[in-house]
Amino acid sequence: MSDTETTTTHAPDAPHPLRWPVLGLLGLAQLMLILDITVVAIALPHMGAELDLDRAALTWVVSGYALTFGSLMLLGGRAADLFGAKRVVLTGLAVFTAASLAAGLATGAPLLLGARIAQGAGAALLSPAALSVVVRLFDGDERNRALGIWSALGGGGAALGVLLGGLITAGPGWAWVFFVNVPVGLVVLVSLARMLPPLPRVATGSLDAPGAVLVAAATGALIYALIRAGDHGWLDAVTVALVAVSAVAYAIFAAWQHRAAAPLMDLRLLGRRPVVAGTFVIAVTTALMVGAFFLGSFYLQNHQGHGALMTGVLFLPVALVTMAAATIAGRVIGRLGARSLAVVALAVAASGFLVPVLRSGTAAMVTGVSVAAAGLGALFVVAAATALSSVAPHEAGVSSGIVSTFHEFGASVGAAAVSSAAAASIAARTGEQAASGFDDAFLVATGVAALSAVISLWLIPSANE
Repeated sequence: MSDTETTTTHAPDAPHPLRWPVLGLLGLAQLMLILDITVVAIALPHMGAELDLDRAALTWVVSGYALTFGSLMLLGGRAADLFGAKRVVLTGLAVFTAASLAAGLATGAPLLLGARIAQGAGAALLSPAALSVVVRLFDGDERNRALGIWSALGGGGAALGVLLGGLITAGPGWAWVFFVNVPVGLVVLVSLARMLPPLPRVATGSLDAPGAVLVAAATGALIYALIRAGDHGWLDAVTVALVAVSAVAYAIFAAWQHRAAAPLMDLRLLGRRPVVAGTFVIAVTTALMVGAFFLGSFYLQNHQGHGALMTGVLFLPVALVTMAAATIAGRVIGRLGARSLAVVALAVAASGFLVPVLRSGTAAMVTGVSVAAAGLGALFVVAAATALSSVAPHEAGVSSGIVSTFHEFGASVGAAAVSSAAAASIAARTGEQAASGFDDAFLVATGVAALSAVISLWLIPSANE
């Protein structure tokens, strides 16, 4: 049966009766994608020892997934518009699940890295298509509530990944950080195939293959440069060259989009203030969140001497606060407005990141990051609601792809920035030099959050605009 057919019996203008169960299944699928970034990070030392992987290979286990995920996101959003969101969701989930099985069975670097890249490709199809479904199934206040739940899963997923990574690695072993995706993926796949409504396709034409190649090359070069900067510095010749290549590729991509018969994305979307504001907020929020997890993990394990399992347990309050804040924000954003909520949330985040600067120790770090997480959880809702507030149904797939792409951009920037700021601390492990480096990194996060609050006050439209 094609995606253009309608099989439901409810009235055309009535909400779909299975929209909430569908949201739960899509949220679980999205949670797997988010978890797969941080849950793997805890298992890296065990992977390296068992598979005899060098440092470069271990870096690509993480960056290969993020690079592919971010690079192909716009292609996934466009595919959802062209071929139907249901078809793309199921295809992406199937690819991700199969690749997870292959990663768990890997006996060396080639298969493991290939499986991680395949996971990223499946995630790039699944994530924007799933968000497009959410936007189309819900409307009004229900859409804000649904986005709040969606954002809670995404925002808390990174922290939960640290907890699960510690539990799984200390228990059945590193391979199970991938194997656990297989039964979950299969159950969600079968359930969605039966429950997901066949939403009509909202675009015609074909995929813009040259545009996809250009944006993938540009995004891949930029993400690789940001990851490399953490080890080699921001002024490293190769890093600078990669940034230059990325800029040129983006410029060619923009020129091609004006000439292509069926462009990958409508660049006019980036001329809309709500879309620009939403993408700015999601990039900053994800950068701060991933940066905090990266920094906190090294601080707790290297500087405070906690093991991987205890580090995961200590991050549990951060996950719970993030999810609770996102859920509450989904309920109150309609009354407070996106601009006011963003400014308050960024101020809360800045105050939280300042706590580890003023006081040292495990309790201060966990307390400060938990306070910051309260602001960041709310910002995930602000970003999605703002960016998608002015898009028509036929633009939902591409718009969701833009939001998800900047989510990955933020993750790369956050990890690279804090690793550069705290490089001396990570290397020193103990002593005054270690403490000062972590202080510098948390102070950078404080400044970014405070500056972003000022920018958001100007950039995010008010309710009357």
